[in-house]
Parts: sequence; structure tokens; C-alpha cells
Amino acid sequence: MALITGAGRGIGRATAELFARAGARVVVCARTKKQLDATRKSITAAGGEAVARVADIGSARQARALADLAKRRYGRLDILVNNAGILGPLAPLLAYPLREWTKVLRVNLTGTFLVTQQAARLMAAQGSGCIITISSSVGRAGRAKWGGYAVSKFGEEGLSQILADELRDREVIAFTFNPGGTRTDMRARAYPHEDRRRLHAPSEVAQALLRLVASAIPAMSGKAFDFSDRP
Repeated sequence: MALITGAGRGIGRATAELFARAGARVVVCARTKKQLDATRKSITAAGGEAVARVADIGSARQARALADLAKRRYGRLDILVNNAGILGPLAPLLAYPLREWTKVLRVNLTGTFLVTQQAARLMAAQGSGCIITISSSVGRAGRAKWGGYAVSKFGEEGLSQILADELRDREVIAFTFNPGGTRTDMRARAYPHEDRRRLHAPSEVAQALLRLVASAIPAMSGKAFDFSDRP
């Protein structure tokens, strides 16, 4: 049973669809109902099982409701894919607007923490689970003008490492994954002049995630993986 955030489009949707085809029952969430409904219908039309919930992961109440939904509907939670995130402005830190900083950190870092905390509690209680957080190269090496987005990704890397260390004896595995250049709307906003034909598709990222989940072992916990890595 898998919970996938930011599943309305891009990597999140492709991952939900592939995991469902592989036999997982999925709970998907996003902020936009129309996109989320399209994901759910795509999964069920292909014979999969999906429950969709419009949610703001930056809300503690709504994050808790997602985990409660998974527990109530399926009795357990085996996989969490933290994919939801926003880009925010690409601007120097000295000129970065406080309002945008707060918004980006609220969704990308606090939201990821809230969902992860709820999911990890379920996984720790059942003695197993796998938590994957979608990261970025700018969350591993600082780069000018990536502002709040990069800082939030650095935070996610730390969050995953700490969680892995704390839950090692509970058989809960946590790691990050950098998908690299992918044909998503966020990538297009960050690199508007880039040749998208040179990027890999969200479906290819989903396949890499599925391979990681299928081969997940305790030694992987706390690690940072890239699209080019092969488990």
C-alpha cells in the first residue's frame, strides 16, 4: 500500500500509475482536484485501485488525515513517496521575498515533515516501511538563485537521514532520490529555454523509483540516490 503526494501530474502521477500497475493499492493526494481526479481515473481504468484526496500537506490536520485514510482503508502503509513541492521564485537570497520563502518552506519542508511523521508512526508500529523523498541536485550542492527551493531540499535530505537513523531498529527504510532533468512543468518554469527532448520522461523516473522500492534493504536507509544509480 503506497501513499504518493503531489500525484496530480508529472513524476507523482507517473509513479502512482506505475505502482498501481505493479499491484500496489495507492492513496494519492494533490492540491488540484481536476488533476487528481484524472490520476485516479487513469489508475482505475487500467484495473488498479486508488483513493484520491485533495490535500494541503502544509496543514498538520490534513497531513494526519492522509495517513488516517490509508490506515482506515487498507489497514497499513508500506510506501510513502514524498513528491509534492513548489518551485518558488528563482532569485538571489538578498532579494528573496519573505512571503515566498515562507510559502516554499511550508509546503516543501514542513509539509514533507508532517506527512512523513504521520506515515513513519504507522510504519514503526507495524515494523516495516519505505519512505522515499524526491530531492534535487540543488539540495545537495548550493547553487545561486535557487533560494527557498534549494534550502527546502537541503532540509529534506537532513530529514531523511535523521529519520533513517532513528527508525533503523524498526525496519523502516528512508532515503532520498534525485530524478535529475525530467519533463515536468516545474522543470519548464526553471529552465524555460531548455530542449525538453533531451530530458527523461516522468514514467522513466517512476520506473527507477519502483526498482528502488523493490530492492530496498536496510543498508539503503539514509542514502541519497540519483536517477543514474542502479540498485
